[in-house]
Amino acid sequence: MQLHFHKYQGTGNDFIMVDNRAGNIALSAQQIIGMCNRKFGIGSDGIVLIEPDAHEDFYMNFYNPDGSQSFCGNGSRCAVAFARSLGIVTNHGVFRAIDGVHPFLVNDEEIAIHMRDVQTLQWIDNACIIHTGSPHYIVLSEQPDALDVEREGRAIRYSASFAAEGINVNFVRYGEAELWMRTYERGVEAETLSCGTGVTAAALSLASRQPHVRKVLVHTRGGDLSVKLEPTAEGGFHDIWLCGPAQPVFRGEIEI
Repeated sequence: MQLHFHKYQGTGNDFIMVDNRAGNIALSAQQIIGMCNRKFGIGSDGIVLIEPDAHEDFYMNFYNPDGSQSFCGNGSRCAVAFARSLGIVTNHGVFRAIDGVHPFLVNDEEIAIHMRDVQTLQWIDNACIIHTGSPHYIVLSEQPDALDVEREGRAIRYSASFAAEGINVNFVRYGEAELWMRTYERGVEAETLSCGTGVTAAALSLASRQPHVRKVLVHTRGGDLSVKLEPTAEGGFHDIWLCGPAQPVFRGEIEI
């Protein structure tokens, strides 16, 4: 089967985009793993199929490089950019993903995705566990750039507490309403240049320690994103927006 695809990236998080509005493409785990392979395939941090939805503008069907599924923040922003190129949406709308509906807004080159509400944050010493569509473990670090992220992230991700479901691990240094971070992603099983749900989780962890903050600037290895948020009386957050760029890289065809 000859598959036509587009490649997009959002702050270095790269994704294979496929137009599946006809509904005739069903990828096996083996095909997904092969396409995402950086040596023998296209290479990416995941695959997005744009599909029809009964109520919203489109459905974002996301696969991790190991064939598993979850919500993906940067993949969502890239999906909006791709859907705009297909003429499905303009500068605002709503899409559905595995975790529910997500309104979006486009302003110049910035794409903002409305994220799910977060009811609770669990702090354990200098670490915080948050679910922002995918589960995240936030580790506070004075020098995240000095860490062996793959070794330390893998040790936490495959620890007895998290091995069964897996968890994304983020090493974070706080500033005043800004932070610097690196991420080990489950499913990719390696460090990625950026992670949208991880950026959101890290920003919320900072806002839980800096209650006056309503917008957090986040520096990742792939570029800068921002997260807008509002706290709830119960100690959680709502009206959360992940904001940043998403750009096409190339397009092509692959035999699968």
